[in-house]
Amino acid sequence: MSIEINNESAIPVDEAAILRLAAYALDSMHVHPDAELAIVLVDEGAMEQLHVQWMDEPGPTDVLSFPMDELRPGTEDAETPPGLLGDIVLCPQVAQAQAETAGHSTLEELFLLTTHGTLHLLGFDHAEPAEEKEMFGIQRDILIGFALQERLRNR
Repeated sequence: MSIEINNESAIPVDEAAILRLAAYALDSMHVHPDAELAIVLVDEGAMEQLHVQWMDEPGPTDVLSFPMDELRPGTEDAETPPGLLGDIVLCPQVAQAQAETAGHSTLEELFLLTTHGTLHLLGFDHAEPAEEKEMFGIQRDILIGFALQERLRNR
C-alpha cells in the first residue's frame, strides 16, 4: 500500500500507528497493494474551510473523504484494481474533543475516523439505516481486528 500521512496540525499524533491502521483497514477490505491513499491532518481553521467549500456546512468537522478512482472493496478471490483511493482529511482538535466526550484517547478517535474515512472512500455511506448498520459493523470489525493485531505486536 502506498499511504502518505501529512500532519499539518499543531497536534502531535502517532503517525506510524495511523499508518498501520490504514494499511490494516485496506488489507481487510481487499484493496490492491498498489492502491494509493493520502491522509492529511489539519487544524480547525483549515477543516472549517474544507467543510464549507465541499459540504456547504459551517464549522470544522472531524473527517472528510475525497474519493478519486471510486474503488470498491475487493474480495478474498479478487482484490480491487490498483488506483488512487483518495484523500482523508482529519482534524485532531475536533477528534480530541470527541474523544474526551466518548471517554477514550485522541488516538483511538483518530483510528475510528481514519477507518470511517477509508470506508467512505470505498463507497460506503450511512444515510439510510441499513447502510449505517453495514458501514458501522464493518468499521467496528476493522477496529477490533486492528486492536488485537496491535496487542500481539506489542507483546
